[in-house]
Amino acid sequence: MRDLLQEAYAAMRHNRRRTALTMLGMAWGIATVVMLLAYGDGFGQAVANIFANFGTKLVIVVPGKTSTQAGGQKSGVDIRFTDDDVDALSTNLPQITHITPNVEKQANVQYDTRAFTFTVSGNNPNVYEIRTLKLGQGRFYNMQDQMQRSRVAVIGSEAKEKLFSGRNAIGEHIRLEGLSFEVVGVLKAKMQEGNDDINRTVYIPFTTMSDLKDTHYLDTIWFNYETPEFERIEPEVRTIMAAQHKFNQSDRQAVRVFNLMTQLHQFQIISLGLKILMGFIGTLTLGIGGVGLMNIMLVSVTQRTREIGVQKALGAQRRYILMQFLAEALTITFIGGVFGVLLAYAVALSVGSLTFYSAFAKNGQAADIRLIIAPGTLIASTLILGAVGLVSGMVPAFRASRLDPIEALRHE
Repeated sequence: MRDLLQEAYAAMRHNRRRTALTMLGMAWGIATVVMLLAYGDGFGQAVANIFANFGTKLVIVVPGKTSTQAGGQKSGVDIRFTDDDVDALSTNLPQITHITPNVEKQANVQYDTRAFTFTVSGNNPNVYEIRTLKLGQGRFYNMQDQMQRSRVAVIGSEAKEKLFSGRNAIGEHIRLEGLSFEVVGVLKAKMQEGNDDINRTVYIPFTTMSDLKDTHYLDTIWFNYETPEFERIEPEVRTIMAAQHKFNQSDRQAVRVFNLMTQLHQFQIISLGLKILMGFIGTLTLGIGGVGLMNIMLVSVTQRTREIGVQKALGAQRRYILMQFLAEALTITFIGGVFGVLLAYAVALSVGSLTFYSAFAKNGQAADIRLIIAPGTLIASTLILGAVGLVSGMVPAFRASRLDPIEALRHE
């Protein structure tokens, strides 16, 4: 094996310029494969970050209106949620980790001389985990606040800027529909599309929300869950709600169930398809480099025909000749591959992030596309490179091994 590598090295040194150009072609090809696969990984991660902003294993249950007749009731009946529905879901769905009723109101929010209309959301304290909220300052309201019906509020980052500008908001009092609430926390900014008011929302305890609006009937129910079988969540929710409100569980208009994991799974399939397409395009590009390698090796076989004849006349076996040229081709492929991977890393580091979600969403930088060169990407690229190098080297190697020694010695 050592002799084969020495002969391959000697042959490459003899034609340095040709060898360097061939390596450059292989390096460019593998760099393209790595960067395209990295782009596919980056796109998938960007999509995952978008959903992580809202909570991946998150379900929103929204009451609607029956569209089919069931249980002796006519269609067109309004479904209205109460705390009993929250209890029914938490009792019958053991997968639920946190659940909260949700009641919202567009309210007049005032501080000093500033007044705005913001969404005020009344929830249990566990809405912090359910909606993956993050605190920038202060604290979130707790169960003690909930039980005491404390008039405390946690405000979004944009609401804080509009009401307080650069001033400290913690401990200050704002007025919601004329009622005084103490600001106990300010949330970090979340990704926000268009006119979405997610960063202008004011969160208050669910029990305190009754001071602003009747909370007997709920606007929505939010919960998160822990189970890999996310497809079963929606039908189970419909079954429980249908039993509660006596409607046909196949009536999708009576209760709408939004499971973010379903949408994430769909995007993951798109991401996988994109990655396969990128890998295919990269392989075609690398194949061009492989064709160049094959041509160069065929030229090398032609130039070294007499040398091959001498080796065979001295007793060299076909297998030895084959391995000699194959070793040369694989050495060029390997060295070109190393330079290609280094080039891909250099490009990935210099590019940084590619604008994606931040183009149309505030605070969306975390969901921009970054070229992620993962270990799996390197393994896949190496396998593709090895296959191309092997195929490109086998044809010239077979040709060299099958040369007739007498005809080879006659070659000028």
